[in-house]
Amino acid sequence: MEPYYYNQMNKQQQKIYQSIKFGLESVLPSFEVQKTDNAEMSDIFYKLRLDCPDIFYASTFQFSYFEDSSMVRMKPLYLFDKNKIKEHQAAMRARIDKLVRVAKDMTDFEKELYIHDFICENVTYDKLKKQYSHEILGPLGQGVGVCEGIAKAVKILCDELDLPCIVAISENNPDKQIKYRHAWNVIKIDGAWYHLDATFDNSLSKKEARYDYFNLDDKSIFKDHEPVVYAIPECSTGDRFYYRERKLSFTKKEDIINRCLQAIKKDRTLTFHWRGGYLTKSLLEELLQSIYDSAKSKEKHCRIYVNWPQAVVRVKFFQEAVLNTVEMEDAYKEENSAG
Repeated sequence: MEPYYYNQMNKQQQKIYQSIKFGLESVLPSFEVQKTDNAEMSDIFYKLRLDCPDIFYASTFQFSYFEDSSMVRMKPLYLFDKNKIKEHQAAMRARIDKLVRVAKDMTDFEKELYIHDFICENVTYDKLKKQYSHEILGPLGQGVGVCEGIAKAVKILCDELDLPCIVAISENNPDKQIKYRHAWNVIKIDGAWYHLDATFDNSLSKKEARYDYFNLDDKSIFKDHEPVVYAIPECSTGDRFYYRERKLSFTKKEDIINRCLQAIKKDRTLTFHWRGGYLTKSLLEELLQSIYDSAKSKEKHCRIYVNWPQAVVRVKFFQEAVLNTVEMEDAYKEENSAG
């Protein structure tokens, strides 16, 4: 696929990018690149690794130079020795080939869904944040990862399935207790770009899969995501949002009541999205009362989980006399306490 961040660079930056890429792919102990300031060099190195998740074995670098030289000598800090890198590359190649083989003939939406579900079903958030968890080696090799490693894993699988995909990076925000940058994906489906945050859905999933962050537009994603560090394409439509695709995005209380009754009859959990206006506290209370009444009419009890920023509600019904409860969900907190 076209390297997104590379295409946003000027010619000098692209030349540095290409030199670094060649050096890393060749696993050279050191190599020369055109001199630039430290911040720009770090930026190019980082963006290269967002474009190329297969370069998972070099996390940072050192460099040296002479004052009167136009070049610097870069020395990557590799996570493994050269032979071990080759072993990991072979293992990753085999793993990726096996994963994408079954999805080759799917539609773009089905491919995205397949990748999302693989992450949610097979990857555990690594609260210890080991170094390889920031790379594809964590999610695809060890079954653990942090948001950056998960987003890179999604990207490399999308790349293999010819699905345009970018790794997006947002700022941290200590004022909101968001200590670290966050990573997710922006994916192109049928000509339009959408946000996909598999880490947040993974964090919220408790036995039942969640799709709260599957194909969001800009307005929705930035309700609980910080501004991006690097510019990404505009995501202006939510037409392929998962719950809309599955006819689980409601604008009327009557629709929620009917779906609750269906879920009770089939003994299933109900997860739905509300798009009948901003989810105020009073409106939420009305919706919750409708759910309670639906359960009561069938002699059931329920526990309700609410992702308020995304207006997604999950309802579990019980025959036994459990206390009706409501739990407010926060994907950032879930992510940082998972594992």
